[in-house]
Amino acid sequence: MNEQKKVVISVLGLDRKGIIARVSGVLYENEANILDISQTIVSGYFTMILVADISAPGCSFDVLSEKLNKLGEELGVQIRTQLSEIFESMYRI
Repeated sequence: MNEQKKVVISVLGLDRKGIIARVSGVLYENEANILDISQTIVSGYFTMILVADISAPGCSFDVLSEKLNKLGEELGVQIRTQLSEIFESMYRI
C-alpha cells in the first residue's frame, strides 16, 4: 500500500453558511481524502483545521492549494494549505 501524503488545511474567517461543504467539495473533486477534522465558531469567527490524504494519483498539492486559495477569496475566508511534513520535521530536530 502507498504511504500517505498528508496536508494540513486551516480555514479562518467570519462564519457563513456552506464553508465546510465548499472546502470538502474541492477536496473531493481533487481526490483528497479527509482523515481528521475539527471546526468551531467563536464569537462569530469560523475556524477549521483538517488533515487530508493527497496520495491519490489524481491529486496534486499545487493544484489543490491553488483551488483552495481561490475558494477562500470567493468565500471571504483565509485558507492555508501546508504539507504535514513541515510540522513533522519541526519536531524531529
